[in-house]
Amino acid sequence: MSQPPVGTRVLIVEDDTIIAMTAEDMLDECGCKTAAVAGSVSEALARAADTDFDIALLDLNLKDEDSLPVARHLRDNGKRFVFATGYDGLPADSGFADAPVISKPYRIEQLATVIAQTLAA
Repeated sequence: MSQPPVGTRVLIVEDDTIIAMTAEDMLDECGCKTAAVAGSVSEALARAADTDFDIALLDLNLKDEDSLPVARHLRDNGKRFVFATGYDGLPADSGFADAPVISKPYRIEQLATVIAQTLAA
């Protein structure tokens, strides 16, 4: 299992509180720190602007919206991110065919590895 650098700061964008808390616990176990948690696109964009973080974990589907606008903002600002989804990948027309994706439900080993690989890329 690849490990992200100790102290890696992660912005979690997740609308399900239980999943967000579980992700926080997993990140803590692999030496990362939760920089902030956001549950909507508007909140995620605000946290992206006012929070120091190294990488974002983006739930693809946030209630009645998707996190693609957040991903575009992060990409435009040189920030790394990983999509998390319970569906079969990203929409074909998303514009993020090369973006890293982790399938839900994920295990700590998978989360640590995708963060480490994305930061190293």
